[in-house]
Amino acid sequence: MKRRKLMKSLLAIGALVVATTAWAGYNIWSNEYTFSQKQLQTAIESKFPQRLRYAEVFNVGLRNPHLTLNPAQNRVLTRVNVDVLSPLLLAAPLNGTITLSSGLRYDKATRAILLDNPTVDSIDFNGVPAQYKPQLNQIGAAVAEQVLKDYPIYTFTADELRLSGKTFEPGAITVQSEGIAVEINES
Repeated sequence: MKRRKLMKSLLAIGALVVATTAWAGYNIWSNEYTFSQKQLQTAIESKFPQRLRYAEVFNVGLRNPHLTLNPAQNRVLTRVNVDVLSPLLLAAPLNGTITLSSGLRYDKATRAILLDNPTVDSIDFNGVPAQYKPQLNQIGAAVAEQVLKDYPIYTFTADELRLSGKTFEPGAITVQSEGIAVEINES
């Protein structure tokens, strides 16, 4: 009898270890899947460098994204180095940075955590004449829309949303100081 109880306990512990390791970043106690800032940074970096053309006049280069987290507003910030070229309008390239802010949402069809509703928080170009600031703001808005809107920062596998014969669905997504937490609910 004691041997049977011991075997059951060992099997339960083994199952728990397998369940926790199968979901890297899954916390069985809080029912959350977590991603570190480093994991998010890696996901954003895979999107860059980018070259865009805006209004058939501006060539925009985007590189070196740097991701930070804003828990107070539950948003992810991405600062990107930008160069703007326009042989017709500019004597020399403009260099600066754009900081974009994005929410996060889960897309059930693709099982992905997506950047949602990106907006321009700031545009910083040193020495830019005031006459070009409206165009730079429009370029920043286009960058947010074209580059980051609905960009998947993580896609769950079907196995990550299944455990012990049960199916799970991501719920609330919370930006924290060190990463994001995705609530996992039984569906």
